This record gives sequence, structure tokens and C-alpha cells, in this order.
Amino acid sequence: MKKYPIYSVQNFSCNDIHRDFYVNTFTEHLKNHSFVEEPHRHDSYLMVFFTKGSGLHEVDFDQFEIKRGSLFVLQPGQMHHWNLSEDVEGFVIIFSQELYNLYFGQKKINDYNFYHSIQNRPEMVFEEKEIPKILPYFDLLIQENSHNNKFQLDKLLNLLDCIHIEVARKYGETYSHQTHSYNIKINKFESLLEEYFRTQKLPSFYAEKLNITLKHLNRICNEILQKTATEVITDRVILEIKRMLIDKQLAVNEVAFKVGYEDYSYFSRFFKKQTGMSPTEFRNTVR
Repeated sequence: MKKYPIYSVQNFSCNDIHRDFYVNTFTEHLKNHSFVEEPHRHDSYLMVFFTKGSGLHEVDFDQFEIKRGSLFVLQPGQMHHWNLSEDVEGFVIIFSQELYNLYFGQKKINDYNFYHSIQNRPEMVFEEKEIPKILPYFDLLIQENSHNNKFQLDKLLNLLDCIHIEVARKYGETYSHQTHSYNIKINKFESLLEEYFRTQKLPSFYAEKLNITLKHLNRICNEILQKTATEVITDRVILEIKRMLIDKQLAVNEVAFKVGYEDYSYFSRFFKKQTGMSPTEFRNTVR
């Protein structure tokens, strides 16, 4: 039975010096790593910017159209694959959280809201007039990576951060809630949810951890995400179940147990209520 792989930066990088950082043009990337066109995950961060071509990119079961100016940012653990036209061109960057956080010290990768799982929109589209703001940094990354210069990693990481800044500005314009004062609580809620969602599914647990009332947590979630706290928790649980179901080496009852459901019948009813399919039916729809 098929098991979907999880790739590290080292699966792509041939550079023994900078093993936690990989950058390449998309054309060259596909020549050497054609396996990325099949469903897979990364244990690192991934950024892809398309400058030519078309296709579809599926990220955690949502489909996005690829076109010139499409930029995708993926967090560790997100499942993705694509179906690309033959003339596709662009750039791909893969890097570890540890490398980024150690280098920048006070600033952490999660300071950029577009990498947050609750609020995450993996796609942004740079219009033709906006592309010159970001494309030169990708060109400079490729140029710098092709030579073994002094302070090479420093320059690569600073160019990456220039890209992050441009993406953050674009993201802020596209999704205006990023500047809302409730973001601090949402970000903390997200961190707690990632830690506890397998065992704690009641919103009251998270409200207590955040030192706020359940009513206030719901108010924040409705204002920022247009969802209740319960819906946010449910969406995260369902996403994890889907990710695990496509690993066909896991029995469905094992999936239920791993996300905190000892009663398989309840687990199956819960999943079907949220998706319209039983866990087995969903598994059978995945290639």
C-alpha cells in the first residue's frame, strides 16, 4: 500500500555546507527531483514562485490555479502536489525553521503571519506590475547560490528575508485582518491548538489557557476568521485526519486513535458529518 513521503531539505540540497537551505530554478528543480509531482510533505518550509506556465497546485486538499505571479508558501507537514504545463518556469526555496531562527535570533519565522496554520492562505498572486518588486531577489538568490563566495549563507538568508518582507506586505494588503489587535490571541490560540488538538477538542480548554472567556475567544475567532472556536478546532482535526487517511499503511481505526478518538463509531460519524464521506470513502477517493 502507498505511503506518502516526507522530504527534508537534504533530499534536495547537494551542498554539504548549507544542508538546511535549498534554492533552484523550477526547471532545474524538476529535472533532478521529478518525484515532487506526486503527493508528498516537507518537514521544512517551502516557497515556490511561478514566472511562466500554468497548472494546478493542490495544498491540503484545496486546489489553486497556477499562473505567472503565483507564489505559494507552505509550512512543515502540509501535503501538496501539482500538475504542471511543460513550459512552467519559476523558483523554489526550501529551508529549515532551525536555520532561519538561529540566524535571525530575535526574529522567528512564525513572526510572518502567512506561515500560520489557522490563518494560512498558501497562495498569493503578484500582479504584473508587482512582480518587479520580488523577482530580482529570486534572481539574486540563484546568482549567489551558483558561486561559493564568502558570507554566502548570510547573503542567501538575507535575500530570503527580503522576499519574506515583500510577501508580508502583499499579504497584509490582501488579507487586512493581519493588522487586527486580536492577532496576538489568535496566534497564541494557534500554538496551543497545534500542541493539544489531538487530546483537547473543547474550546473552553483553550479559552482557559488563554486566560479569556469562551465568549471572548468566540468573538476573536468570528472577527478574524469568520468561524467559531469550535469550527476552528474541528477544521484542524479534520485536516489532520485527511492527512493521515491518505497514508494507506495506517488502518482507519489507527487514525481515529492517533487523533484522540477511542470510539471508532463516533469518529466515523464525526468525519462523515464534516465531509459528507466516511473515512474509508475519503481514503478511496485519494489516488
